[in-house]
Amino acid sequence: MLAAGVAHAFDEHRPFLWGLCYRLTGSAAGADDLVQETFVRALERPPERTDLPWRPWLVRVAVNLGKDLLRRRRRRRYVGPWLPSPVETGSEESPPSVEALLGGGRSTEGRYDLLESVSYAFLLALEALTPQQRAVLLLRDVFDYTVQETADALGLGVANVKTTHHRARRAMAAYDADRQIPTRSLQEKTRAALERFLGALASGDLRQVEALLADSVTALSDGGGEFFAARVPLRGPARVARFFTTVERKRTTDAWSEIRMVNGLPALVTDFLGDRRGAPPRLVLAPRVDGEGRIAALYAVVASRKLTAIARAHDRVARV
Repeated sequence: MLAAGVAHAFDEHRPFLWGLCYRLTGSAAGADDLVQETFVRALERPPERTDLPWRPWLVRVAVNLGKDLLRRRRRRRYVGPWLPSPVETGSEESPPSVEALLGGGRSTEGRYDLLESVSYAFLLALEALTPQQRAVLLLRDVFDYTVQETADALGLGVANVKTTHHRARRAMAAYDADRQIPTRSLQEKTRAALERFLGALASGDLRQVEALLADSVTALSDGGGEFFAARVPLRGPARVARFFTTVERKRTTDAWSEIRMVNGLPALVTDFLGDRRGAPPRLVLAPRVDGEGRIAALYAVVASRKLTAIARAHDRVARV
């Protein structure tokens, strides 16, 4: 009977828990592991009252596991810049695949909407928060939990939740000042900037590439120590343009590339063909544009474990 109840709870609550765990950790593979471990706990050490709704108990377990994962990650030395795992969020016309619905099929109406809360800018801003602050902010400002619901979910007092929430919002002040909500207009502007950038790279015209970049442009590359990537952030149009044109010039194999909606905005997804002799077989390149439509940041992910939520080219072709 218990196994059947857990299976039903798994089917009902898994999408919500996955969306929460992904936002909490910025890791698709981590979210997979956390959701799986949460339901293992439900089988091995279920709540005392299995006749009550499962979600509050599952959220508490998942968030506690997620906070432990964040603490372990912060203790380990990461090779080069850390970037969130890219996740596909559907086309501009379709709803995001990472949407975590509330009970009754309702979406949230929090301070940050669901699509914004999986954007690279938002997830990177969360890195400035402690695990506890991150959990409180997500529950209060993304999933629209009340103070009492947040306190119950995290096993905290109401006063503690309020204090933690205030500190978390204060830590997000820089993000809020330059906030970019992934509207249709921003998606179109990002796609146009990315297409111009890729065209300039293909032409090999360094000056043309530089002209598309904001004066304060930053490029981050996440190879996770698995593949070669820039170990430090690259800053400035000249340095960023030189790096990407050099990489493009040295590429010796063909590739299958497509612009897809990734973390709420258009990004380049590339599967390289042929033997690359230790080079990464895949790449996701996500830009962030400024108000003038120039590229203000470039996020390149090649680490294999970071790309588990991105379908391969041949998989997508097979489904057509």
